[in-house]
Amino acid sequence: MSPTYLRLRQICLVARELEPVVEDLCAVFGIKVCHRDPAVAHFGLHNALMPFGNSFLEVVAPLREGTAAGRYLDRRGGDGGYMVILDTEALPRWREHVASIGVRIAAPLALGDYEGMQLHPRDTGGALLEINTTRNGADLQGPYWPAGPHWRDAVVTDRVEGIAGAVLQGTDPAALASKWGQILQRPVESSDAGWQMQVDNATLHFDEAIDSRGEGLAAVALKVRDAAAIRQAAEARGLPCDAGNVTICGTRFELVPTP
Repeated sequence: MSPTYLRLRQICLVARELEPVVEDLCAVFGIKVCHRDPAVAHFGLHNALMPFGNSFLEVVAPLREGTAAGRYLDRRGGDGGYMVILDTEALPRWREHVASIGVRIAAPLALGDYEGMQLHPRDTGGALLEINTTRNGADLQGPYWPAGPHWRDAVVTDRVEGIAGAVLQGTDPAALASKWGQILQRPVESSDAGWQMQVDNATLHFDEAIDSRGEGLAAVALKVRDAAAIRQAAEARGLPCDAGNVTICGTRFELVPTP
């Protein structure tokens, strides 16, 4: 199987309270909300999406007891990374592939010009993994259904140009990387920095869990244009930060300078 593209298009975080996290993200990174999807109420959630260039950060929060997101918050001890979301033009082929390697689809998704599949976390490890497609979505400036019809109007790149990658942590990062490599059909490489894998526009890193939160999405790497402004805004809001990282919603944002 050789799909034309497989891109990191969206990262999803989960929070107990939605608006404080959204306010922190917008204030620190100089971004705007582009869409709130009423359809996620079906899962007992509300959300907000914000563009980072032509990729997106979503935050979801439970509206009621008994949601999968709420159980995830309990399991990982609070706010944090939740989902890694990739887009492609070849969803039927990916369905065949995951079935052939015994990875279950936990939630099939379909609405209008959008189709997707969330894979079962027990079969993937690391984080919830979704692969989706939007009709006519090959152009990164074109439609991307989860972000709403007017997402381009909300793009601000003064501080952050885009998402460079994500970091997944686990007790056995080599095995976790190998599993994701099998699912995504991408080679996994080892270096002094640990295990990593390339998709078309980003790098997925696999690290050992050194905190008490267990397996999950630990960090998001950002291509930044103004790290000083980001750190200043984070400090003003009392958020944890250092020379290269800011922590919001229990997630470390790595500040990677744009060349």
